[in-house]
Amino acid sequence: MTLSLPENTTVLIVGAGPAGLTAALSLAYHGCRDFVIADATVEGQNASRAYSINSATVEALASIDAADGLLSRAIKAKSIRIASRGSQIFEAKFDPLKKYSAYPYPLVTPQNVTELALGQKLKNLGVKVQRPHRVVGMKQSEKDSRITDVSFEDGQMIRARYIIGADGAHSSIRTIAGIGFCDPESPNLVSDVLSQMVAADVTFEPEPTGPLTLEGHLNGTISSDSFFMLIPFGNRFNVELTRDGEPTTKSVFRVSCAIPVKNGEPPHAPPKEYIQDMIDTYGPACITSDSSLNRTPVKIDQLIWSTRFRTHSAIADRTFTRLGAAIFLVGDAAHVHSPAGGQGMNLAIRDAIFLAEAVTKHIQASAENPDVDDTILQEIAEARHARALETIDFTKKLLKLASLGYDPYAWWMPFSWASIRDLTLRILGRFHFVQSSVAWGMSGLGRR
Repeated sequence: MTLSLPENTTVLIVGAGPAGLTAALSLAYHGCRDFVIADATVEGQNASRAYSINSATVEALASIDAADGLLSRAIKAKSIRIASRGSQIFEAKFDPLKKYSAYPYPLVTPQNVTELALGQKLKNLGVKVQRPHRVVGMKQSEKDSRITDVSFEDGQMIRARYIIGADGAHSSIRTIAGIGFCDPESPNLVSDVLSQMVAADVTFEPEPTGPLTLEGHLNGTISSDSFFMLIPFGNRFNVELTRDGEPTTKSVFRVSCAIPVKNGEPPHAPPKEYIQDMIDTYGPACITSDSSLNRTPVKIDQLIWSTRFRTHSAIADRTFTRLGAAIFLVGDAAHVHSPAGGQGMNLAIRDAIFLAEAVTKHIQASAENPDVDDTILQEIAEARHARALETIDFTKKLLKLASLGYDPYAWWMPFSWASIRDLTLRILGRFHFVQSSVAWGMSGLGRR
């Protein structure tokens, strides 16, 4: 049942994913309670999707008293490992981050669990997400030049002074506001090798064993034309992950893999057979059904969820504009990039927290001086835009490094760039400062 929306609000948040929920929590924490958060879907996110919350984001959530629910549920990751299918190349432990943060680890938690935790915190504050309400139009109010009339698909309308567009990569707010959205360098993908990916949550029969199957480690496997990630969830998220399907008590694993273009386009929701073949072709030996690689072969027992996506980058021309009200873009509405380094949802959450604080300051300044300018808003928008560009550059460098091929460079040089990369990582990875640098890069602490 669609509920009636209020006619007026100071802040309208459009979208109730991690960015929208966090924007609402940040507004409430900083003293703004006159806001509405609306989402186009009937219910929240049921899919697993993003799975890592880094140190900088945990710090930001803690700063608005919104981290406890996640800290009590999530797995605290100990390290990231990079290997070939046969042997480990490199491991970076997160312990060195203790010098820089009270949260020296990424939190491993499926996105739907993250949304449930943030949503519960918001509910405890007495705030309800209004569903389903899809924005279809915005126009400057004829009665007040600082207000926008926002119209919804069901015919309702809200008048708002501030609008936060957290409505995803296909943002209605961005489109209606006339804000462009493209790759900051070029429309071309960084690498054909890593231009399309598949992700899935699965259980195995029998359950796999070995170091890569233990909770608390992020495991990457490099091959000649792919990059494969294995994330053990254990069974602590089973209720949330299987609430729309068959329950399980087995350990759940996230698998994700770059699918070479030569293999064709993956199915929209890849079936069990497709995921099994993907694991057997590119995954670490311990989870394959190939007896020549795995002495105790395992097969997928239950496919809980699967998806495909493309690894491209794009950023909004600007993240702040006016159409009467002050309009902001956060999260995927403002920028998208490859999942390399696990930065997407993290940047979105920090965008929302810092932006909502600035909006609250502007509201307070406007109460004292109705003619206050937009300096506060412009500064935070420019700062977050700059952070997004830094993050896109960071993920592109990771993609470029991961996509190096194993084919010999030339007949007179029987080495490949990938083999040189692997050898370099094996050697340098023994040094503490190199491990610390990798942990620092993934933590987001240098790109808050």
